[in-house]
Amino acid sequence: MAEKKGAEDRRKARVRRAIRKAANGRPRLSVFRSSKQIYAQIIDDERGHTIAAASSLEADVKGKLKTGADVGAAKEIGRLVAERAVAAGVKQVVFDRSGYLYHGRVKALADAAREGGLDF
Repeated sequence: MAEKKGAEDRRKARVRRAIRKAANGRPRLSVFRSSKQIYAQIIDDERGHTIAAASSLEADVKGKLKTGADVGAAKEIGRLVAERAVAAGVKQVVFDRSGYLYHGRVKALADAAREGGLDF
């Protein structure tokens, strides 16, 4: 018997469906935020590979941050993932907010990634 999806899972699936239609072959910048950390990945959905990733748990980033759960951490992760993506040859991405509101940490990460050289 199929398990019923929760509201968060349905919202995430709805956002992903719309993103895949609009992507036109561009990789996806996916964001995950927990109550204590923030993570970002650039994913090539056609091949199923992660091109670049950054998280507030990385040793070099963790030393700079007071906590991984604030806007400052999100800005640092956005800048870092953009830097790694540009180094891998990716300039244009489509932004996947994973069902989170485009506000606070998610918006700060997106703005920092744009400043870092990504176009979306």
